[in-house]
Parts: sequence; C-alpha cells; structure tokens
Amino acid sequence: MPSFSPQTTAAGPGARTSTAPAAAAEVRPYDALLLYSFGGPNKPEDVVPFLRNVTVGKGIPDSRLEEVGEHYYGFGGKSPINEQNLALKAALEEELASRGIDLPVVWGNRNWEPYTRDAVEQLAGAGAQRVVALVTSAFSSYSGCRQYREDLALTLDARGELGPDGSTGIQFDKVRSYFNHPGFAQANVDAVLEAYEALAAKGGDVTEARLVFVTHSIPLTMEAASRISHATYSRQHLDLARVVAEEVSARLGHEVEWNLTFCSRSGPPAQPWLEPDVNDHLESLAADDVTNVVLSPIGFVSDHMEVAYDLDTEAMETASRLGITAVRAGTVGTRAPFVAGLVDLVLERAAIARDEKFAEAVVGELGPFRSVCAPDCCLRRDGEPSGIPALCSTDLHR
Repeated sequence: MPSFSPQTTAAGPGARTSTAPAAAAEVRPYDALLLYSFGGPNKPEDVVPFLRNVTVGKGIPDSRLEEVGEHYYGFGGKSPINEQNLALKAALEEELASRGIDLPVVWGNRNWEPYTRDAVEQLAGAGAQRVVALVTSAFSSYSGCRQYREDLALTLDARGELGPDGSTGIQFDKVRSYFNHPGFAQANVDAVLEAYEALAAKGGDVTEARLVFVTHSIPLTMEAASRISHATYSRQHLDLARVVAEEVSARLGHEVEWNLTFCSRSGPPAQPWLEPDVNDHLESLAADDVTNVVLSPIGFVSDHMEVAYDLDTEAMETASRLGITAVRAGTVGTRAPFVAGLVDLVLERAAIARDEKFAEAVVGELGPFRSVCAPDCCLRRDGEPSGIPALCSTDLHR
C-alpha cells in the first residue's frame, strides 16, 4: 500500500479499528460483486449502435455518429475497454481468493454487452440477494456515478422490481467514490514514477519535466451539480493530483511542477466545458519553453479509447509538433495497490451494511465520500432533477 501515510476517518456506530475487515466472513451481507463499467464496441459493426446507446435521447443523427466513430475505426472498430474489464475482473477474483473470500464477480456495462440487464439476470439466476456494485470510475459526477445508479434503477424497473423504496428484488449497494483511496493514489504514483524513468531513458530532462494530469472534461453545469456529492468533480481531481505530485516530488528528490488538464470534450461549441484542453495546455507549455512533459491520465482507470486516442494519438502528435519530449504514464489498470484497494473498499462497504464501526482510509484533504448518495446528487445539469430514480441514494436507499 502507499509509501505515504493515508488518513483514516472513524465511521459507523460499532467498534472497529482496522481500515478494512480481513476475514472471509466479513464480506457479509454481500453474496456477489457487480463490476459495473461503460462498455465499448468489439467490431466495426458495433460502433454506431454503441454510440447510439451513449447518446440516447440527444437526437444525434447516425451521420454524425459515423464521424465520431472514426476514433474507433482507426483502432479496427474495437475499444480496448472490454478486455481491460475482463482483466480487472480476473484480478479482483484473484485478490478475493488470496484473502479467502468467496464472492462471485459479475461484469456488466451501461452501453454495450454484457449490458446491465445481462448482469442483473446473471445475478438473479445465481440466487444473489444483496450485491455490492463497483463502478469503474473513481470520481463523483453524473457520468461517473449517478448515471450508473439511474441505469441500474431503470433496469430493475424494466424487470418489475423497482418499488417506491428501491429494489424489490436483488438489493444493491455501492462502494464510495474512491479517487482519494490510498490504493488508487499509490497506483497513480507508481505509474508516474515509471513514466519519469521512461522520460530519462529517452534523454529527457527529468528535473524540469512538467507533470500534466489529464481527465475527461464535463460541462460546467454538470461540474456545478457535482458539488452535492461532497466536492466538485474538478476539486476531487485537484485534491488527488496534489497528493500524487507531492509524493512523486519526494521520491524524485526535487519539486515537480504540475497542472490539471482535460480531454474528450464533446457537445455543442457554445456549451462551456471544463478547460484547459490538454492540447491547448501543451501549446502554452511550449510557449514557456517547456520541452519535457509527463502526461498522467489520472481521471481514467484503464487505457480505453479516450486514453488511446485523445492522449496516445492526439496529444502525442501535438507534443511532437511542438518539439516536446512527452511520455504518457500508465493508468491504474490492474496494478496491485489499486486492486487490493478495491477489495478493501468492498469490505469497508460490508462493514457499513452491518452497522459496524471501522476506519475509512483516505489521502488528501477532502475526506471519504458517501456510499449512500444524497438526494439529487450529481445531476446531469445543476438544479434540474431528471425525474429518473437512482439507486444507492437516500431517496431510493437500497
């Protein structure tokens, strides 16, 4: 786990002192784990139907989706995300087994096969009664949290299993947003340090290299709505980025200058989104005579399309054009600290479900986020309730 010292926050009404229970029995009351992700196409014929799912309700014509799909066609029409989810599923199963925990892991996606409905059907077929959900997004926002909870509620509703108080079938909980969990932070630190080593191997000047953190941009109204979660989406990133940069500086033996940037902007040009774009920021760095950069995709769990195209293709082309020597750090993927941290989070959530006291491990200044979300938490647009129920919240608390 981390070489830096995480904070722990006492929580729960009982008496527990460890950061997470270790015994196999401590996974109670859960009988399955839902690995819940975004999904992606597996072949060229999947691309437009997949993008229809992603943009449903927005009225975007297929001709425009074909243009957006060029990113996928450039990679053979296949997103790397599905294989990466399978790898994470296998890593979670191995970590659980190494701790003597018998907890089946079922994988489902919002936007492609296996869909949420497929995962719920598999869970129901196996006789699952209470399931803990783990979303492959570390940060709290509409796209990273509430949209998954809405999708799960709509799936249950289609099965005739959503009542006014939540699920009338399988009961679902979720782990808290884990951007500031020590396991996620340590995995990012390790990845950035490896990138600095790679930069040195390319002849780059490590002592003056700028560390540029990158995450997915979101509209400013979604950013404003995310404050209800505990802190806004951008503040969450800044908090973690500061922790990672400080640890990297300590390990390298010199202070590392850093910035937070954004990528993957979409939507109409008139709609304001979080900035600066990573490519615009590289232009600014070049104007300031910065010639060495480490790009850290801190907002992403794995090397899926936004990383493969927006960073490995576009940003690297921008850096090359500007004469910047750039290295892209890896994502947390299946790194041991990250996977172990996810299992710790599952056990932490189990302790919450049993009304036991425990300590929530965090890094940074923000403290642990809720595992049961507040009403209207992380809406798509600030102050505009969608009318769609969302599981794992105090309005539908199951």
